[in-house]
Amino acid sequence: MEPSARPDDGRLIDRYGRVATDLRVSLTDRCNLRCSYCMPPEGLPWLPSPDVLTDDEVIRLIRVAVRLLGVREVRFTGGEPLLRPGLTRIVAEAAALRPRPVLSLTTNGIGLDRLAPGLREAGLDRVNVSLDTLDGERFARLAHRRRLPDVLAGLAGAAAAGLTPVKINAVLLRGVNDDEAPALLRFALDHGYELRFIEQMPLDAQQSWDRAQMVTAAEILAALQAEFDLQPDPVERGAAPAETWLVGGVTGVQGPARVGVIGTITRPFCGDCDRARLTADGQVRDCLFARHESDLRGALRSGADDDELARRWRVAMWGKRAGHGIDDPSFLQPTRPMSAIGG
Repeated sequence: MEPSARPDDGRLIDRYGRVATDLRVSLTDRCNLRCSYCMPPEGLPWLPSPDVLTDDEVIRLIRVAVRLLGVREVRFTGGEPLLRPGLTRIVAEAAALRPRPVLSLTTNGIGLDRLAPGLREAGLDRVNVSLDTLDGERFARLAHRRRLPDVLAGLAGAAAAGLTPVKINAVLLRGVNDDEAPALLRFALDHGYELRFIEQMPLDAQQSWDRAQMVTAAEILAALQAEFDLQPDPVERGAAPAETWLVGGVTGVQGPARVGVIGTITRPFCGDCDRARLTADGQVRDCLFARHESDLRGALRSGADDDELARRWRVAMWGKRAGHGIDDPSFLQPTRPMSAIGG
């Protein structure tokens, strides 16, 4: 179908019948870590401040998404969203919307122990914290910063503030931390966190991703099954990116213990994707791996009303491709790295 055949539907639908109800909002491209699968040790040129949406602009676009486009979940990402000075206000304004969206945050956890109570009071529902290793030396090798104690403190602070379930996102790199899957799961179970392993994706600024070197979902599961009894989760997955398993034979854990694997590369879930993305500089991305963006910032700053912004957003999402195309020989990585896209 051509874009002109789009039905009269106010939601963020695409030509394959998918409806985007989960909005990922990047609040900054800046980060206080330098994870090797994301950016080089020296960092990257950050977006010029005038290009970044103001707090009021972010709030307005979230309002358009929720009130006019049917978005039901909003996740704040980065870069590192805790570096955004107006984060608490943005969360509070989003929580005041009706219908109220579910609000979450993806963070590296640095400073979260200090900020978690205020974010919870503002209306944040839960957090995902990135943690790839439990070894301080490996953490320094991966992130080029010695901040593991701060991340662990952030996890504990989030749980204490009630930002639950606290989820951990872990990426395994071959020859670096690929032996830590069982230890990470044991740590998560001991602390009541929910662990999600994510296959390394071609989103690094260096564009050095190599599929042959990627630790696959099958390898991760095999490592876990060598030490844990895993059974398929009977709960319907829906549009969730993670396949989850129940962890049996675990003592001292209240309720069913689960672990998830997000196999973006080897087990793609594009057919059920319900996500849209808004970058820190006001661009709509219909896919994490898209090479095309649609500008909302220009229209916003040129005086477009909410209905016009919504119309442009619908048009942008209508053109979403059937899948990310990583297996296609013509696939090219996005020109922007993950830190500038938002997870």
